[in-house]
Amino acid sequence: MTSVIGMMMIAAYLCGSVSSAVIVSKLFRLPDPRLHGSGNPGATNVLRLGGTTPAVLVLVFDVLKGTIPVWGSYFLGIEAFYLGMIAICACLGHIYPVFFGFQGGKAVATAFGTMMPIGLDLAGLLVATWIILVGATGYSSFAAVVTVSLAPIFTWFIKPLYTIPVSMLSILIIFRHRQNILRLWQGKESKVWDKTKKPE
Repeated sequence: MTSVIGMMMIAAYLCGSVSSAVIVSKLFRLPDPRLHGSGNPGATNVLRLGGTTPAVLVLVFDVLKGTIPVWGSYFLGIEAFYLGMIAICACLGHIYPVFFGFQGGKAVATAFGTMMPIGLDLAGLLVATWIILVGATGYSSFAAVVTVSLAPIFTWFIKPLYTIPVSMLSILIIFRHRQNILRLWQGKESKVWDKTKKPE
C-alpha cells in the first residue's frame, strides 16, 4: 500500500501541474495570465482577461485535477490521512507546476476539487459560502480565505474523519494567500471585476 500511496502522490502532483489557465488562455488567444492582470494563473484572472467562457473552462479543469486523484485514491482504499497528503500534492502541483516553470496559482479550485469526494453537502456549503462572500465584498481572495478557514468546521459536522486532512489543505491555501491578505489589509487588493489591475 505504501508504494501505491507514493505513486498516487506523484500522480496527483503531475495532474496538478497541468496549468489549465495557461492552456485555455493560449487556446483563446488571451494574454498569458502569469504576466497580465493580477499575475495569477487561475480562473478569476482569466475572467478579467478573457471573459466568462474561458474562465469557466479553467475553473472546471482546476477542480477536476484535484477531484480525480483523490477520488481514485479513495476507491483504492487509501486512508483519510493519506488522502489528505495526496490532495496536498495536487495543490502543490497547481502552485508549483513542473510543466510551467513552477509558476502556478493559488490552488483554491483544486483544493475544492480535492474536497468534493467527501460529499456534495460539503461542496455545496463551500460553494455557497464563496459566492455569498464574493457577492458581498467583490474580493475573490477574501472569499477564498474565509471559505477554506470554515472548511474544517463544515467537515467536522459532516464527516469528522476528514477534518485533519481538510485542515492541512486549509493551512496550505491560507499560506498561499498571505500576500493577498496583506493587500486586503492595506486596501490594495483588486476585485473580481477589476480588469486593469496590474501585478503587485
